[in-house]
Amino acid sequence: MDTLGDAALDLILGGACLGCGRPGRPVCPGCRAGLPVGAAPASPTPTPAGLAPPWAAGEYADLVRALVLAHKEHRVLAVRGTLGGLLALAVEAAVVQSPGTGEEPRVALPPVALVPVPSRPSAVRQRGHDPTLEITRAAATRLRRVGLEVTVSRLLATRRGIADQAGLTAQERSDNLAGALRRRPRELSRLARWRPRVRVVVCDDVITTGATAREAQRALEVIGLPVTAVAAVAATARRTPERLGNPVSL
Repeated sequence: MDTLGDAALDLILGGACLGCGRPGRPVCPGCRAGLPVGAAPASPTPTPAGLAPPWAAGEYADLVRALVLAHKEHRVLAVRGTLGGLLALAVEAAVVQSPGTGEEPRVALPPVALVPVPSRPSAVRQRGHDPTLEITRAAATRLRRVGLEVTVSRLLATRRGIADQAGLTAQERSDNLAGALRRRPRELSRLARWRPRVRVVVCDDVITTGATAREAQRALEVIGLPVTAVAAVAATARRTPERLGNPVSL
């Protein structure tokens, strides 16, 4: 869309780029060009014991952070595809780099089940949507376009009594989430019918301490599903190694 089109959007919808404030789309062409084009390992510090290899497309800062917050907290649904594309980068890097795949071509990669970290029902009601589920579905669509066999499996649900994670320390997050997730038997049956053997990737929007991903991994391993990797749109800088700045581009 050209400058005139962006101006029309601004006039009709009052929209502006989340990065630079330019009237029009939520992400203007210039800011979009600065988004990550690959993904890199993003282990939290300290890393929860036994956590599957975590991957993220970028640092949770600047435009990426603005996109996540706009989608999650302000229901700016227009950025769902952009966030899904970033998550797809992390998933693809995780699957290609995982043990046993080596340098195999994409067509030889095994089927992949993306398991979104579940949101609390109260949070979904308050926000009016389930942001992690939505960007996971958008990521699956992107991955299918490049030839990967992918499904989204809502295998997990939350238990009651989980506090809001905001402001909690790493240990408090871990304690808060201990035993917090449960399986959904019907979804497990659907996955088994789709493919008896798949690579399972836990998906989230942001990796902070890794406690949420580790609890999701634990809940899946209890029912006999080993987790290949964790994939996220972004990882927080204070818990992300510098190598996140050198992504694997696929």
